[in-house]
Amino acid sequence: MRREVKYGLIGGSVALVAGVVGGFTLFGGSDESSQEVSSADAKSGDNGTKVATGPLSAKEVQTTSREFLTAWQSGDAAKAAGLTDDPEKCKSALASLGKQARFSKVTLTPGTPAGDKVPYTVAAQIDYKGTKAAYSYRTSATVQRDKATGKPQIAWKPTMMHPGLAKGDELRTGEAEAPPIKAVDRKGTELTPEAHPALAGVLDSLRDKYGDKTDGKPGVELFIHRAKAAKPADQLPEKTLKVLSKGTPGTLKTTLDAGMQTAAERAVKGKKSASVAAVKPSTGEILALANSPEKGFNLATQGSLAPGSTMKIVTAAMLMDKGMTSPGKSHPCPKYVTVGGWKFQNLNKSEIKNGTFAQSFAASCNNAFISQAKDLKDDDLTKEARDVFGIGLNWQTGIPTFDGAVPVQSDAQMAASLIGQGGVRMNPLNVATLAATVRAGSFHQPYIVSPDLDHRTLAKAPRTMKPSTLSGLKSLMKLTATSGTAAQAMSGVSGDVGAKTGSAEVDNQKKPNAWFTAYRNDLAAAAVVPASGHGGSNAGPVVRAVLTAG
Repeated sequence: MRREVKYGLIGGSVALVAGVVGGFTLFGGSDESSQEVSSADAKSGDNGTKVATGPLSAKEVQTTSREFLTAWQSGDAAKAAGLTDDPEKCKSALASLGKQARFSKVTLTPGTPAGDKVPYTVAAQIDYKGTKAAYSYRTSATVQRDKATGKPQIAWKPTMMHPGLAKGDELRTGEAEAPPIKAVDRKGTELTPEAHPALAGVLDSLRDKYGDKTDGKPGVELFIHRAKAAKPADQLPEKTLKVLSKGTPGTLKTTLDAGMQTAAERAVKGKKSASVAAVKPSTGEILALANSPEKGFNLATQGSLAPGSTMKIVTAAMLMDKGMTSPGKSHPCPKYVTVGGWKFQNLNKSEIKNGTFAQSFAASCNNAFISQAKDLKDDDLTKEARDVFGIGLNWQTGIPTFDGAVPVQSDAQMAASLIGQGGVRMNPLNVATLAATVRAGSFHQPYIVSPDLDHRTLAKAPRTMKPSTLSGLKSLMKLTATSGTAAQAMSGVSGDVGAKTGSAEVDNQKKPNAWFTAYRNDLAAAAVVPASGHGGSNAGPVVRAVLTAG
């Protein structure tokens, strides 16, 4: 009875240091740049001279990069910057290494070029008010040809100064902007990045936001000061690169559960890409967050993906709230539905001719939902998602989050949104909250640190579902968990249960993103396994592992 997916559209209408320190390794070869230009790799300039246009020669790459690194190490920031395509930014960045990062005695050691890319090692002494430390790292620069002059030049990038720098970031040495923290779970167990690698970024964010609200004392560090992101969800935490003197950690209590966190990490481990989040429905407390790969982008809270058929939880609630259907009401799922000039079909052209809404929900039959588009206003789904489930409200979780988006759309795009495609975007934390709202009967904004610590205001949903809608939705999700598309993953899971599967198609991707969300008593979780296939068989086991661990 798997009728999920194929929402398929068929058709439709300064100086750093005085003097040079030993240790600089030259590439070898002539000190003069190769300016010979063949007629095959040249064009005429404005004054009639030949301008090189072909690929850079190895000699050009070696000579240009050597000149740049020699100027940098000798303290001639102006000369070094003049060899790049953005002298102002490069000169400012080099000056910052001395003034902000407190680098001195800089030694640059180039490696072997690979095409136009030249790796090198930067070794320096950091000196902050008498506290000194040695620091070194590897990075690289790329040599390119100036289109106007044909001469080789260095392509300016912040990573030339340090591989961890992005646009607007700075290396700084000084008293840390926040004390180190000793994060503990809800039972007082310490949470460390060594024990829980998946939490490394979360712990950095918690230190940034709450370190100064603990009894800790900051130390002296070299760190990356991040540029302010345009969107809070995209904000990266400060990153410590070198500790010159240790501070005193302050204890910070979180809502996480160490045991459940371990289970979540194990559940996604080994997968090329996967993410899971767990929350406590009655309170909104975040219990676990895990991603694979462990390091890097936090897809669980900052991801923005189409949630596929897990969105049918919201759509079903909307339809029942409006009195358009109920679990036992006749609600067929036709093979084809045309909306806004686009023809939608179910997977394998399947259909449920004389079924109820409960059967269509449990089988996740797309056109049972899409067929209702003609009787809906463009903003109906947006309002239900925001006003009942809290999607798109300004969540104050304690860490950067993307809080979901269900934009107002029309015609075919609105119809696609009903099954979690179109412009709908969520992450596992958002989707876990959908299930949690059903289990609790109302929206509780997720959070990882109690609002009592900083007196922030949590988001509130303007209204709740009608009692009949809530009971109906619980019955739909229970049916799905016991005999629908989620039954295999939920088999043997006891207690008050409910689930929903999802598969979201992505352009130019062979397999859809697999989604699964479920609750078991006062625990709800959701997972996504991108490009893996059906939600029940791919994301379902991840959620099951978290639910049974709880």
